[in-house]
Amino acid sequence: MITIEPPSTRSNPTPLARPALTRFLNRARKAVGLTGEVDVLLTSDADIKRLNRDFRGKNKPTDVLSFPAPEEIFSQHAGDLAISLDTAAKQAAGFGHSLSDEVRVLMLHGLLHLSGMDHETDKGEMAAREAELRSTLKLPATLIERVTNPKKKSAPKKGVASKRRA
Repeated sequence: MITIEPPSTRSNPTPLARPALTRFLNRARKAVGLTGEVDVLLTSDADIKRLNRDFRGKNKPTDVLSFPAPEEIFSQHAGDLAISLDTAAKQAAGFGHSLSDEVRVLMLHGLLHLSGMDHETDKGEMAAREAELRSTLKLPATLIERVTNPKKKSAPKKGVASKRRA
Protein backbone atom coordinates (compact mmCIF):
# COMPACT_ATOMS: atom_id res chain seq x y z
CA MET A 1 0.00 0.00 0.00
CA ILE A 2 1.21 3.49 -0.79
CA THR A 3 0.28 6.28 1.59
CA ILE A 4 0.80 9.84 0.41
CA GLU A 5 0.92 12.48 3.11
CA PRO A 6 1.14 15.79 1.28
CA PRO A 7 4.16 17.61 2.68
CA SER A 8 3.15 20.88 4.30
CA THR A 9 6.39 22.52 3.16
CA ARG A 10 5.52 22.28 -0.53
CA SER A 11 3.18 25.01 -1.71
CA ASN A 12 2.33 23.38 -5.03
CA PRO A 13 2.68 19.61 -4.70
CA THR A 14 2.92 17.68 -7.94
CA PRO A 15 0.16 15.11 -7.96
CA LEU A 16 1.40 11.55 -8.02
CA ALA A 17 -0.64 8.77 -9.56
CA ARG A 18 -1.01 6.26 -6.73
CA PRO A 19 -2.25 3.42 -9.01
CA ALA A 20 0.77 3.79 -11.33
CA LEU A 21 3.18 3.91 -8.38
CA THR A 22 1.52 0.83 -6.88
CA ARG A 23 1.89 -1.07 -10.17
CA PHE A 24 5.56 -0.08 -10.32
CA LEU A 25 6.09 -1.05 -6.68
CA ASN A 26 4.68 -4.52 -7.33
CA ARG A 27 6.77 -5.01 -10.50
CA ALA A 28 9.93 -3.81 -8.76
CA ARG A 29 9.23 -5.90 -5.64
CA LYS A 30 8.95 -9.03 -7.78
CA ALA A 31 12.05 -8.09 -9.81
CA VAL A 32 14.03 -7.70 -6.57
CA GLY A 33 12.73 -11.08 -5.39
CA LEU A 34 10.63 -9.98 -2.42
CA THR A 35 7.53 -12.10 -1.89
CA GLY A 36 6.14 -10.13 1.03
CA GLU A 37 4.09 -6.97 0.71
CA VAL A 38 5.74 -3.57 1.13
CA ASP A 39 4.10 -0.44 2.51
CA VAL A 40 5.39 2.93 1.31
CA LEU A 41 4.91 6.26 3.05
CA LEU A 42 5.44 9.31 0.84
CA THR A 43 5.92 12.19 3.24
CA SER A 44 7.75 15.43 4.05
CA ASP A 45 11.33 16.25 5.01
CA ALA A 46 10.11 17.08 8.53
CA ASP A 47 8.54 13.65 8.99
CA ILE A 48 11.45 11.74 7.47
CA LYS A 49 13.88 13.74 9.61
CA ARG A 50 11.96 12.58 12.70
CA LEU A 51 12.05 8.96 11.50
CA ASN A 52 15.76 9.22 10.68
CA ARG A 53 16.46 10.65 14.15
CA ASP A 54 14.30 8.11 15.98
CA PHE A 55 15.52 5.01 14.13
CA ARG A 56 19.05 5.88 13.00
CA GLY A 57 20.13 8.61 15.42
CA LYS A 58 20.69 11.02 12.52
CA ASN A 59 18.90 14.33 13.04
CA LYS A 60 18.55 15.29 9.38
CA PRO A 61 16.21 14.59 6.50
CA THR A 62 17.10 11.96 3.92
CA ASP A 63 15.48 10.71 0.74
CA VAL A 64 14.53 7.11 1.59
CA LEU A 65 14.44 4.94 4.70
CA SER A 66 13.99 1.17 4.69
CA PHE A 67 12.51 -0.85 7.54
CA PRO A 68 12.71 -4.62 6.94
CA ALA A 69 10.10 -6.74 8.71
CA PRO A 70 11.12 -9.39 11.24
CA GLU A 71 12.16 -12.73 9.74
CA GLU A 72 9.00 -14.45 11.09
CA ILE A 73 6.70 -12.42 8.83
CA PHE A 74 9.12 -11.44 6.05
CA SER A 75 7.52 -13.71 3.45
CA GLN A 76 4.13 -12.04 4.02
CA HIS A 77 5.33 -8.49 4.75
CA ALA A 78 8.84 -7.62 3.58
CA GLY A 79 8.89 -4.24 5.29
CA ASP A 80 8.21 -0.55 4.94
CA LEU A 81 9.72 2.35 3.03
CA ALA A 82 9.50 6.06 3.83
CA ILE A 83 10.31 8.54 1.06
CA SER A 84 10.55 12.30 1.41
CA LEU A 85 8.65 14.00 -1.39
CA ASP A 86 10.43 17.27 -0.56
CA THR A 87 13.87 15.74 -1.12
CA ALA A 88 12.65 13.66 -4.07
CA ALA A 89 11.34 16.82 -5.77
CA LYS A 90 14.70 18.59 -5.32
CA GLN A 91 16.58 15.56 -6.65
CA ALA A 92 14.21 15.18 -9.62
CA ALA A 93 14.72 18.84 -10.55
CA GLY A 94 18.48 18.48 -10.18
CA PHE A 95 18.60 15.43 -12.42
CA GLY A 96 16.07 16.67 -14.95
CA HIS A 97 13.37 14.05 -14.60
CA SER A 98 9.90 13.87 -13.08
CA LEU A 99 9.03 13.53 -9.42
CA SER A 100 7.29 10.27 -10.29
CA ASP A 101 10.52 8.88 -11.79
CA GLU A 102 12.50 9.97 -8.73
CA VAL A 103 10.04 8.27 -6.39
CA ARG A 104 10.42 5.10 -8.48
CA VAL A 105 14.23 5.29 -8.24
CA LEU A 106 13.96 5.68 -4.47
CA MET A 107 11.47 2.81 -4.21
CA LEU A 108 13.81 0.50 -6.09
CA HIS A 109 16.73 1.52 -3.88
CA GLY A 110 14.67 0.94 -0.73
CA LEU A 111 13.44 -2.45 -1.98
CA LEU A 112 17.02 -3.59 -2.48
CA HIS A 113 17.76 -2.59 1.12
CA LEU A 114 14.70 -4.57 2.25
CA SER A 115 16.13 -7.59 0.44
CA GLY A 116 19.23 -7.36 2.62
CA MET A 117 21.60 -5.50 0.30
CA ASP A 118 23.70 -2.61 1.63
CA HIS A 119 25.89 -0.48 -0.63
CA GLU A 120 27.66 0.95 2.42
CA THR A 121 29.16 -2.46 3.29
CA ASP A 122 29.20 -4.53 0.09
CA LYS A 123 31.73 -4.51 -2.73
CA GLY A 124 29.47 -3.04 -5.38
CA GLU A 125 26.90 -5.84 -5.54
CA MET A 126 23.97 -3.56 -4.71
CA ALA A 127 25.09 -0.96 -7.26
CA ALA A 128 25.34 -3.61 -9.97
CA ARG A 129 21.94 -5.09 -9.12
CA GLU A 130 20.35 -1.64 -8.97
CA ALA A 131 21.79 -0.71 -12.39
CA GLU A 132 20.53 -3.98 -13.86
CA LEU A 133 17.03 -3.46 -12.45
CA ARG A 134 17.01 0.20 -13.44
CA SER A 135 17.51 -0.85 -17.02
CA THR A 136 14.88 -3.61 -16.79
CA LEU A 137 12.36 -1.26 -15.16
CA LYS A 138 13.24 1.64 -17.52
CA LEU A 139 14.32 4.09 -14.83
CA PRO A 140 16.73 7.02 -14.96
CA ALA A 141 20.11 6.68 -13.22
CA THR A 142 19.96 4.91 -9.89
CA LEU A 143 20.73 6.46 -6.54
CA ILE A 144 24.08 4.71 -6.18
CA GLU A 145 25.12 5.58 -9.76
CA ARG A 146 24.37 9.24 -9.13
CA VAL A 147 26.47 9.34 -5.98
CA THR A 148 29.41 7.38 -7.37
CA ASN A 149 29.36 8.85 -10.91
CA PRO A 150 28.00 12.41 -10.60
CA LYS A 151 27.13 14.15 -13.86
CA LYS A 152 27.04 17.90 -14.51
CA LYS A 153 23.65 18.15 -12.85
CA SER A 154 23.74 16.88 -9.32
CA ALA A 155 21.24 16.84 -6.54
CA PRO A 156 22.18 17.28 -2.90
CA LYS A 157 23.83 14.15 -1.57
CA LYS A 158 21.48 12.43 0.85
CA GLY A 159 21.94 9.39 3.04
CA VAL A 160 19.95 6.22 2.72
CA ALA A 161 18.95 4.23 5.73
CA SER A 162 18.66 0.55 6.04
CA LYS A 163 17.93 -1.70 8.96
CA ARG A 164 19.32 -4.90 7.49
CA ARG A 165 17.67 -8.20 8.12
CA ALA A 166 19.69 -10.53 10.27
